[in-house]
Amino acid sequence: MPLEKLPRSAEDDFAPQIVAARRALAEQAAARALPGIAGRPTPLHEARGNVEGLIGFAQVPLGLAGPLQVETSAGPREVYVPMATNEGAMVASYTRGMRLIAAGGGARARVVREGLTQNPMLVYDDLAGALAAKALAERSLDSYRELVAGLSQHGRLAGLEARVCGNRLIVELSFTTGDAIGINMAARAAEELSQRLERESGARARYVHGQDVEKRANSRALFSGRGRSVVAEARIPREALLELARVSPEQLVELQASYAVGFAQLGTHNWLVQSANGLAAVLLACGQDVAYLPECCTGQLDFQVAPDGALYASASLPNLLVGTVGGGAGKGTALECLSILGCAGAGHANTFAEILAATVLAGDLSLMASFCSHEFVAAHERLGRNRPAGHGA
Repeated sequence: MPLEKLPRSAEDDFAPQIVAARRALAEQAAARALPGIAGRPTPLHEARGNVEGLIGFAQVPLGLAGPLQVETSAGPREVYVPMATNEGAMVASYTRGMRLIAAGGGARARVVREGLTQNPMLVYDDLAGALAAKALAERSLDSYRELVAGLSQHGRLAGLEARVCGNRLIVELSFTTGDAIGINMAARAAEELSQRLERESGARARYVHGQDVEKRANSRALFSGRGRSVVAEARIPREALLELARVSPEQLVELQASYAVGFAQLGTHNWLVQSANGLAAVLLACGQDVAYLPECCTGQLDFQVAPDGALYASASLPNLLVGTVGGGAGKGTALECLSILGCAGAGHANTFAEILAATVLAGDLSLMASFCSHEFVAAHERLGRNRPAGHGA
């Protein structure tokens, strides 16, 4: 059965009854009660392993966008998307983009690559030493894979690339991590492997983070990817764009071309327009490590006019570092939010990443349309200002 449109109230959209009505729909989607989201205090012990010096829990407003229709690698999904944010008008913008996507039959999204990289560096006396170590590392791949398999139940060494820089060797290790982000597993494996290479190759120094891309924007991210690389696409009928967003496919394509000129001059690695907004909100809601945002929001947006006059839109996100097990994903409101998405627990990390990519595409569609129609500022004035209670939705 299709998900219901989220109820709203023109008189007071923050009244207890309307909030409860939306939460009831979320509970139906999650197939469970959502006591944490409803305000039940989180037991202190649930933070064990996630924080030190605990004093309590931060509160961020949590809204639902959607419904979002997306065909994932696990089949078609229709979901409400939980978003934790203090930015007024943002959730409404994503919901409008999801309506545009639904008008074309939904988005399609796929994980096209998996691989969490670590980049230890070893230092030698000269170039000859670095070259010899490179050859040793490359011919040791099979034994390295055996070592990693013995360290982790789910982590595997997928590949190795050794690069010489002067008298230094940078070893890029790529791991698959199951349904976890897998940073701790990968870091431990990188430590063990680089220690072994140091011993066998006679390195005079070793650094586990020799070329650290962890939680930072970097040029490699656009083409090589890290974590889960995902592409989402949608076809938006011309009539739907004109009716729902007051914009034509040609206007959006022209705007994107102008943005590309600006982005090229800027030297940015993020060629999307509001990926950081949607990703931060969903990562926070779902118990992910939000510090990965600089990597996650790297990507590209593409608009084309299809042969039938519709808009073809795609979002490529090569660095989604997310998981549905481990970390904070299995506790409190994070578990509840993942349950709303149908992505709680093992077996769902790729689907979660695909839903995230489709969400980003929806947000970019809506925001670009508002730039074309010059409605961006008016929407923020209407929805994004703090007003006393009883002064409208």
